[in-house]
Amino acid sequence: MNLNDFFKEYREVAIAFSGGTDSAFLCFEALNYAKKVKAYYVKTLFQPEFELRDALKFADEYHLDLCIIECDILKEEIIASNPSDRCYYCKKTIMQRIINRAVKDGFEILLDGTNASDDSTDRPGMKALEELKILSPLKICGLSKKEIRNLSKEAGLFTWDKPAYACLATRIPTGEQITPKLLSITEQSEKYLSSLGFFDFRVRFKEGGALIQLKESQFALYRELETKITEELEKQYDHVSLDSNPR
Repeated sequence: MNLNDFFKEYREVAIAFSGGTDSAFLCFEALNYAKKVKAYYVKTLFQPEFELRDALKFADEYHLDLCIIECDILKEEIIASNPSDRCYYCKKTIMQRIINRAVKDGFEILLDGTNASDDSTDRPGMKALEELKILSPLKICGLSKKEIRNLSKEAGLFTWDKPAYACLATRIPTGEQITPKLLSITEQSEKYLSSLGFFDFRVRFKEGGALIQLKESQFALYRELETKITEELEKQYDHVSLDSNPR
């Protein structure tokens, strides 16, 4: 099955839209082939500002009907307490919010951007998708991440080379209570490093400090700017260190 065939079967669809490469490509293809499409972005403290900005930019460029749903995710204590299966509870909460709104809007089918490269054995959130009967057309059609990037590039989508981005909560160790402050300093720190030219990196919270994870190709830039970075991040963290194992 290809996406054209999929949308011949599912003509009216709601799509969980994150603003990333996969869900953007799915929305683009749905706009090409489906009869009716509406996308839903759930805004929580777990998503940095740039994700919403990209989602709005994409919706504007391609005339995508986009609904923004506000969600105070930390009101869910099981999520805020950050257990090892936090992703399951988070994904289920977010997707249920979308389903509730989509049903009110007249949609019976919800899609998400999971692709054929995603490992279902290592992602608790996949369980939530199965339980809520959410369909993943990119996975169903056997499209890998690399293929999606190539097809997105051919289509001229600005999201084609966007780095994969796990939510801000993943920077906080399992079992550590997730707070608005921790999420905020994580976002501020990663925004600062991005402004210095770093990309596809993480700033993780570890024992009161910032553990910076970079690709090895960016180690030289870090060493060049290490003093500047340390001074800035130590305004929020007790100490700053570079993970010696490259991402």
